[in-house]
Amino acid sequence: MPVAQEQLDQAFHALANPTRRAVLERLGKGPASVSELAAPFDMALASFLQHLQVLEQSGLIATEKRGRVRTARMRPTNLKRAARWLAAQRDVWEQRLDQLDAYAETLKKHDDEAT
Repeated sequence: MPVAQEQLDQAFHALANPTRRAVLERLGKGPASVSELAAPFDMALASFLQHLQVLEQSGLIATEKRGRVRTARMRPTNLKRAARWLAAQRDVWEQRLDQLDAYAETLKKHDDEAT
């Protein structure tokens, strides 16, 4: 599997979970410590760290440890790649729907002319 496809798959896997999406939303406001990110969630820290690991492995975030504090920050490259893929898919489907609409209009004109 090409590297770009694998990165896209990992990004969508990471985005499939509401906890991870919430973490990304928070990191959109700026870097945060792991304890700050974990605070709103009712789960064990070990479970929360697994979510951060998925986000980091997908390339959506980066973490850095300074002293006793681990800080996470957003890495938008793979998120942008996923957004571009979704936009391309939307364009394809909009084009297909436009073609279907044009075909339906053609059928309607032919039907109107026949009556």
